[in-house]
Amino acid sequence: MVDQLQDLSGTTYERTRLRDARFTWINVAGADVRHADLRDVRMRGVELQDVEIDGELQNVVVNGVDIAPLVEAEMARQDPDYARMKPQDADGFREAWQILEGRWAATVERARSLDPDLLHERVDEEWSFTETLRHLCYATDAWVNRVYLGNRDPWSPLDLPFDTLRDLAWPYEKQVRPSLDEVLELRADRQTTVRRVLAALTDERLTETTTPVEGEGWPPPDSYEVSEVLGIVVNEEWHHRRYAERDLAVLESRARAEGDAGKPA
Repeated sequence: MVDQLQDLSGTTYERTRLRDARFTWINVAGADVRHADLRDVRMRGVELQDVEIDGELQNVVVNGVDIAPLVEAEMARQDPDYARMKPQDADGFREAWQILEGRWAATVERARSLDPDLLHERVDEEWSFTETLRHLCYATDAWVNRVYLGNRDPWSPLDLPFDTLRDLAWPYEKQVRPSLDEVLELRADRQTTVRRVLAALTDERLTETTTPVEGEGWPPPDSYEVSEVLGIVVNEEWHHRRYAERDLAVLESRARAEGDAGKPA
């Protein structure tokens, strides 16, 4: 318990555990919170204005209203294909993947219009475009090749796991800067694998569980329901494309501004 004001403005907290902590009379204006576990958090007497939240929302009650279903409905209204990213049967998964491949093809073409160096540039400390594609290759290896197909060692050196994953079982290169075509070659292979898995998928298979995962790596050794395994991959593909499109818009704007600055007055 601290009785006097502590000014910790500008402090950076990384890998900090604050479970069951209590905050009273706290000023977090301008704070930047990333990769945070905010489950079971209760806030009273708060002021939320000009706040941006991007993450998974479940049972988020604001002034007595669960806003999570409202957000989901609005996202589906803005983009009807979003509702198809929560498939309930085998045909739904095949449809979702077809949509995702089409969307990603358009996003890749958009990225090709930029200077290749910009595809390695992070926007607001988020993954670069090539890093995003590398992470999706990792997600396919983790959940489809490893969990669903039972490959104990599916990893590629270009796979990029999420930042908080440590003690990996394979040597991956976090700082490597592969060309877009190099990443897309690996990506095409992983997409083909998913396509093959979904082509053989049945409604009955969706309700089954996988053989327990073996070997080191994420997710932890366990059995998983097939619908969960494939649903995670669909979710990763949808949202990371959304993030990529958001950041490509920033890079395009920056490129235009730099181009205009170089023109004679």
